[in-house]
Amino acid sequence: MQIDDELLAKLEKLSSLEISEDKRGEIKRQLTEILTFVDVLNELDLSNVEAVVSSIDGGTLLREDVEIKSDVIDSILKHAPARNEHFFVVPKIIE
Repeated sequence: MQIDDELLAKLEKLSSLEISEDKRGEIKRQLTEILTFVDVLNELDLSNVEAVVSSIDGGTLLREDVEIKSDVIDSILKHAPARNEHFFVVPKIIE
């Protein structure tokens, strides 16, 4: 598939982007290369290949949800210019 000026204008409108005139040729070339690559992928015969959702048989293994004591909050807050207990103190911006 070839990207022409009409299709590029439509893509600009759909994406809410504005492509400058000096970049249009390069963008059209890059999009054409992408579509050519996708066409090559579409030539593959995958009719006898089962879709894979997970690479692990039986689903994804989950770790046990265990609480771990950490002092990361204290180590971060010690660098704060102002704090109150376990919170940053910032100037009020909404009246």
